[in-house]
Amino acid sequence: MDNQIEVIIKDETGRIDKVLNDRLAEYSRSQLQQWIKDGHVSIDGKPIKANYKVHTGEKIIITIPEPEVLDLVPENLDLTIVYEDEDVVVVNKPQGMVVHPSAGHPNGTLVNGLLYQIKNLSTINDVVRPGIVHRIDKDTSGLLMVAKNDHAHEVLAKQLKDKTSLRKYIALVHGEIPHEKGRIEAPIGRSKVNRKMQAITEEGKSAVTHFEVLQRFEGYTLIELQLETGRTHQIRVHMQYIGYPVAGDPLYGPKKTLKGNGQFLHAKLLGFEHPTTGEMMVFEAPLPEIFKKTLKQLKEKD
Repeated sequence: MDNQIEVIIKDETGRIDKVLNDRLAEYSRSQLQQWIKDGHVSIDGKPIKANYKVHTGEKIIITIPEPEVLDLVPENLDLTIVYEDEDVVVVNKPQGMVVHPSAGHPNGTLVNGLLYQIKNLSTINDVVRPGIVHRIDKDTSGLLMVAKNDHAHEVLAKQLKDKTSLRKYIALVHGEIPHEKGRIEAPIGRSKVNRKMQAITEEGKSAVTHFEVLQRFEGYTLIELQLETGRTHQIRVHMQYIGYPVAGDPLYGPKKTLKGNGQFLHAKLLGFEHPTTGEMMVFEAPLPEIFKKTLKQLKEKD
């Protein structure tokens, strides 16, 4: 049977997730918010939302669900671990690898590989995403931070939310960008035409991307990008929006493009404050071989 926790409001005020977090120190705020989202927190038998404001005398019932069995198979995928300590792991994800299991991708994912190589991973996300603080697309290569415990997960996730972490990408895009730098601010939401795609839409979430030109080739430009926000497909959507789609992109780019292993987009640099020591840590990953080979060919063509 599920376990229940009873909390009676005395003189507390404010949002229920914050009040419960203050009262129940043994549970993380993220965990409490997830239980609220899943309908496990109720007042008078009715599930409530995270922004509900508590009232004196209310009795809150938290029904703790039985933990789901983690039906994930550890796989020896020989992941490239750039850094690891007791709190955090930095991994260099190859192109073609999905970050976590989903419909159509039950195995061979970064999570499967992490479970084989790493002893402990955070449990804040659902059972198929242990340790995963943020994601990059299947055919985007580069650096990801992974949390080994829930405290580290919360601290790293907050840095992403507060925009204090550092994420820089390298992309090869169609067209020759005439200016040296640019800032793209356009809201991103799910496309109404194709549910697999994102699009610029007024109903979307705020998204900001900065870019700087590194090198120009005939018909292409190599750029460095820095993210303020982390929306799904953000760089790919923003670059298409301003008329310079990422080369090799099967969703947002032209049909006639450079041959590679998907889009020429690489998460080159990752920086964050260590969740325990507070030390600023910065990591870099070299471009994949196919990316370097393509740049060499474009340079020789010029």
